[in-house]
Amino acid sequence: MEKFLQERGEPEFLSRKLSGYITPDGRVFLSDGFNLLVKRGLDLAFSLFFIVVVMSWLFPIIALIIRLESRGPIIYKQLRHGRGNKTFRCYKFRTSVKINKVIAKGGPQRDFHITRFGKFLRKSGLDEIPQFINVFLGDMSVVGPRPHAVPMNYMYSTDINNYMFRHVVKPGITGLAQIKGYSGEILSFYDIYGRIKLDHFYIKNWSLVFDFKILFWTVGSYFGRNRVSS
Repeated sequence: MEKFLQERGEPEFLSRKLSGYITPDGRVFLSDGFNLLVKRGLDLAFSLFFIVVVMSWLFPIIALIIRLESRGPIIYKQLRHGRGNKTFRCYKFRTSVKINKVIAKGGPQRDFHITRFGKFLRKSGLDEIPQFINVFLGDMSVVGPRPHAVPMNYMYSTDINNYMFRHVVKPGITGLAQIKGYSGEILSFYDIYGRIKLDHFYIKNWSLVFDFKILFWTVGSYFGRNRVSS
C-alpha cells in the first residue's frame, strides 16, 4: 500500500448534481443509487445481526461494570463528521470520568481520568461496540473511513489536499487504513496523511468483495491483538 501514500497530482472535483465526487475522466465513487443500496443492505444485515446476537447480552454486562466502577452515563456521545460532512453523534462506551484538579495559576480545572475497566475497553476495542447502533440508524457504515472528531476534522482539512474526499461515503467502524496500521493516536503528519490516502484508495476501489476482505482482515487483526480504533 505504500505506493498509494505518495503525492500524486490527481485532483478530484465536487459535483453537486451527482451528490458525490468525480475524477476528470468522469468516474463516480460510491455515489450512484445501486452501489449505495448494496452497501446499505450489507450494513443493515450486519448491524442487526450483531445487535441481536452479540449486543443483546454483552451490552448489559459492560453497562453494569461501567456503572459499578464510576458515576456517569453508560454511553459517551461525541460529535463527529459523517457523509457529506454532516455532523452526527457517535456512540461509544464511556471509558473515563471527570475529576477536579487544582493547578497553581489557573485554579480548579476539570480533567478526565481513564478508569481501569475503561483501559480494558479501549485496548480490546469493545468501547466501539455501540457504533453498531450508529450503523443501524444510518449514520455510519460497517466499513469505511473512521469518523474524526470535529476539531480534528477542521484542523487536517486545511493541511491535506482533497481531505474532504473521504466524506463522500459514510464513516465506518473499521476501515482499510485501520487494518493497515493507521489507527490510534496521530503522532506525525505521515500518520494522518497515510490514513487519508488509504481512505481515498478504499473509496475509489470499493466493491462488496472489498468490504468483506476488510471485515476478514479486521477479525484477523483483532485476534492478533492489533487493535482497530479511531
